[in-house]
Amino acid sequence: MTVQSTDTIAAGHPLEKTPLETYVPPARPSLIGLSRSELADRLGEIGVAPAQRKMRVQQLWHWIYFRGAKSFDEMTSISKDIRAELAKHFTVDRPEVVAEQISNDGTRKWLLRLPSGDNVERAHEVECVYIPETDRGTLCVSSQVGCTLNCSFCHTGTQRLVRNLTAGEIVGQVMVARDRLNDWADRENGTRLVTNIVMMGMGEPLYNFDAVRDALLIVGDNEGIGISRRRITLSTSGVVPNIVRAGDEIGVMLAISLHAVRDELRNELVPLNRKYPIAELLQACRDYPGASNARRITFEYVMLKGVNDSLDDAKLLVKMLNGIHAKINLIPFNPWPGTAYECSDWDQIEKFSEYIFNAGYSSPVRTPRGRDILAACGQLKSETEKLSVRERQALRAMAMTD
Repeated sequence: MTVQSTDTIAAGHPLEKTPLETYVPPARPSLIGLSRSELADRLGEIGVAPAQRKMRVQQLWHWIYFRGAKSFDEMTSISKDIRAELAKHFTVDRPEVVAEQISNDGTRKWLLRLPSGDNVERAHEVECVYIPETDRGTLCVSSQVGCTLNCSFCHTGTQRLVRNLTAGEIVGQVMVARDRLNDWADRENGTRLVTNIVMMGMGEPLYNFDAVRDALLIVGDNEGIGISRRRITLSTSGVVPNIVRAGDEIGVMLAISLHAVRDELRNELVPLNRKYPIAELLQACRDYPGASNARRITFEYVMLKGVNDSLDDAKLLVKMLNGIHAKINLIPFNPWPGTAYECSDWDQIEKFSEYIFNAGYSSPVRTPRGRDILAACGQLKSETEKLSVRERQALRAMAMTD
């Protein structure tokens, strides 16, 4: 159902976007993203006896999340009658790859169309990025179509917030990556290509808490996709009420998009700071369940020339993180069309990093990846959300003929 977009502002809080739409499932919804209990309910709807449901759920879970089955016909351990009945009512569809770009450095960016049946108006797109490295393969996953925040340095933040993703659409991005990379259980080389997940794509994950939680619990399930929770990182701009809740209910690694050490500047860079200022944010980090030297909280800090990159900023950063099990990721600013910011000079980035390191904190400088295809941090933005229905129909027709 489409709703009118509204912007609200209250008591000095930042302008926040309200989703333009809510999710409307297709006539035959996908089973991807359902918990075991929800799968059991779906089996009950098609007449599977209660005594058989637990076994059938385990079979479905194995075929969907361990084998990556794309149709019920592949699920040969399930009876033909049940497979036929499942196919009448459900699918195992994941998002559709509309376009793939491969960077000079091997980074891949996929533009994914979300399942929507035949309604082109609801066929929204998100971007997902795979970053191969020598010791890992990291998948950057989106949680919303657009973004609810208005961070001034971020390309995604300039996009309208269309709607939240479902748990299935979030899990589906991981499954698409495994499809494209031939990374399922039966690959000849047992070494996985997708080893790490970061919720750092389009959207603010903690403003879509339930779906993100349900999706990450599936991604981390040892009997399915099986990515360790210590290899899953949820990044937030600082939705304070949901930070401790994320530790309790999801239990993954936490990253904070900090980017400034003074409230006045962070109010400009990350407007959510007006609602949850730095002191409240840092207290939530101190209270984060499970934080330790082995499970440090990552503070992301984009390096903006002449804005937040002075040694005074570095000194205050070290001081304010005192007592938090932390590491600081320094991110050279990735430019995008129309931005007013510049990346800090490399010498200044090194000086900033050196000061933090000498103070006892890990301070790696993130190597920019995928800049040439606008796949780097802060660059994701689905331009197709601006298209008219007719233009989307044309794009869909082109994709179907490829």
